[in-house]
Amino acid sequence: MRLDEQLMAFPVPVGEQEMSPRDAMLYALGIGIGIDPVDKGQLQFVYENDLKVFPSMAVVLAGPGFWLKDPGTGVDWIKVLHGEMGMVLHRPIPTEGKLVGQTRIVDVIDKGENRGALIFQERTVTDAAGEKICTLTSTTFARGNGGFGGPAKIAPDPHQLPEREPDGTVDLAMVPQSALIYRLSGDYNPLHADPDIAIAAGFERPILHGLCTFGVACHGLVKAVLNYDSSRLKEMRLRFSAPVYPGETIRVEYWKDGNTISFRALVVERGLVVLNNGCAIVA
Repeated sequence: MRLDEQLMAFPVPVGEQEMSPRDAMLYALGIGIGIDPVDKGQLQFVYENDLKVFPSMAVVLAGPGFWLKDPGTGVDWIKVLHGEMGMVLHRPIPTEGKLVGQTRIVDVIDKGENRGALIFQERTVTDAAGEKICTLTSTTFARGNGGFGGPAKIAPDPHQLPEREPDGTVDLAMVPQSALIYRLSGDYNPLHADPDIAIAAGFERPILHGLCTFGVACHGLVKAVLNYDSSRLKEMRLRFSAPVYPGETIRVEYWKDGNTISFRALVVERGLVVLNNGCAIVA
């Protein structure tokens, strides 16, 4: 069976989660919110009085786990990379209650022999009553699975950033233990904690989770563009371009065009773009 047929037929596990205020606060701390503990804009996401769930937590809700590791998928899981991530928020994320995540494979694109494949996924997260909370989209780059004979397809073009200078920037410092905090929100990949495994994978030390960097960029936009009124953020998507090391400073550059905010993120210390082709829709 071809890889695309195999994946389309694979029963992706249903994700279930009991959301709690503690989960919301721990997630926010993991992406660096609360680094200024007297900033009331940040405090609303890390303190139980009138607690709000930070919107980018959507990406870790009711996930199916690392299902691509299952031999039944046909995917060389050691060579997979997270390529793109997007979220659409249908309503504010509740601070507590049962959440259910249903994941489906939308498409699989064969890039060719020695060029890998692209796996497009969509996850819908609902509450116990079946009411939609968010829809999540992601693209996985399966580097070891190209040339399986799939039909010729062209991947969608990413969002293009404006060619003018950014309308603004915001710098967010990450603490050295940020990956160790963030992993407690559900991603226990040892690449983000074990120095020996990180070195074996080609990194000088454990790297930050890509979805943590996603959350940091979201924090930058909520802070600089929305003045911490997170309810105005409706959609956000981006492309991952390079890893971040815990303790580095992430600079978010943004362009405002009506309700569309284009953005990218770079590491100040290395001058390296780590998130690109970002687009957010705000109310």
